[in-house]
Amino acid sequence: MKYFRGSFLVTVAGLAAGAALGWDIHGTIAGVLGTTFIVGVLAVLEVSLSFDNAVVNATVLREMDPLWQRRFMTWGIAIAVFGMRIVFPLAIVAVIAHIDPWNAVVLSLTRPDEYSRIIASAHVSVAAFGGAFLLMVGFKHFLNKDKQLHWIALVERPLVSVGRIEAFGLGIVLFGLWAVAAWLPERERYEFLVAGIFGLITFIGVDGIAAIVDPADVAAGAAARSGAAAFLYLEVLDASFSFDGVIGAFALSNNLLVIAIGLGIGAMFVRSLTIMLVDRGTLTQYRYLEHGAFYAIIALGTIMFLGAVRPIPEAVTGLVGAGFIGLAFWHSLRDNRREGRA
Repeated sequence: MKYFRGSFLVTVAGLAAGAALGWDIHGTIAGVLGTTFIVGVLAVLEVSLSFDNAVVNATVLREMDPLWQRRFMTWGIAIAVFGMRIVFPLAIVAVIAHIDPWNAVVLSLTRPDEYSRIIASAHVSVAAFGGAFLLMVGFKHFLNKDKQLHWIALVERPLVSVGRIEAFGLGIVLFGLWAVAAWLPERERYEFLVAGIFGLITFIGVDGIAAIVDPADVAAGAAARSGAAAFLYLEVLDASFSFDGVIGAFALSNNLLVIAIGLGIGAMFVRSLTIMLVDRGTLTQYRYLEHGAFYAIIALGTIMFLGAVRPIPEAVTGLVGAGFIGLAFWHSLRDNRREGRA
C-alpha cells in the first residue's frame, strides 16, 4: 500500500474540492453529495479504462534510464493530468468553434452544455486518431519477428511470421480506416480518414525519433526505450488511452472542473500502479501480463474505430481491457505454480 499513499491523499483533497465545488454551484447538501459522488465515479472510470495503460507504461519504463523514469513520473504525469484532462478538451473546442483558448475556458465555465456539445462533435476525429495510433502500438508488439514468448500461441505465432512482411501492420490499420469510413455518413468520412492518417503519421514520427536515438532497439521491433524518445512515446500513448475517458466523462458531468478533478484522481492511481509494477518487477514475475496489456490496446483501438459508427458504453471498454489483463495474470500465476511444483 505504500505506493498508493500519495494517491489516497490526492483522493481526499480531490473529494474535498469536489464538495466545495458542489456547494458553490448548487448551494445545497444534495448538490455537494451529488458532485462528490460524480468525482468518485469519474476517478473509478479513469482507473478502469487506464489499467492496461499502466502495464504498458511499466513495460517501457523498466528499460528507461532512472533519470528519465523520474522525469516521466513527475513531468509526464503532470502533462497527462493537466494537459490531457484540461488543456486538450479546451484546444478541441477552440479549434472547432474558431475561438481563442481564453474564450474556450469562459465557454466551459459559463455555457457547459454548449462546451460538451462541441467536445462530442469531435468524437469521430478523436476515435480515428486514437484508434489508429493504438492499433499500431499493439501490432508493433505482436508483429515483432524476434518475439519469443507467446501467451496465445495459436494467434501470436502466425503474427510473428507475417511480421516479416514490411509494413504489414500499417496495411491492416489502413484497411480498417477504409472499412470504417465506408460505414460513416458522407460528411464524416473525410474527417475520419484524415484524423486516422494523422494518427499513423504520429506513430511513425515517434518511432522515427526512436530510430534516431537507438536504431538497434527499433531493428529489434522495440518501441522507444530511452531518453526523450521514450518520454514522447509514453505521452502520446497516454493521450490515446485518455481520449475515450475524457469524452466519456461528459456523460456524467459537463463541468470542466469536476471532470478534471475526477480524472486527475484516477490518473494518480494509474501513476502509483505504474511505479509499483516497475519497482516490484511484476511484469517479470507474471510473464503474460504484458501480452494481456497489448491485447487490450488492440481491443481499445478497435472499439474506438467502431465507436465512430455506433456509440459503445465506456463500461464495455473498461471490462474488455480488464478482462484481457485479468486472464493474462491468471495464466501467468497458473504457469508459475506448475513450474514451482516441477
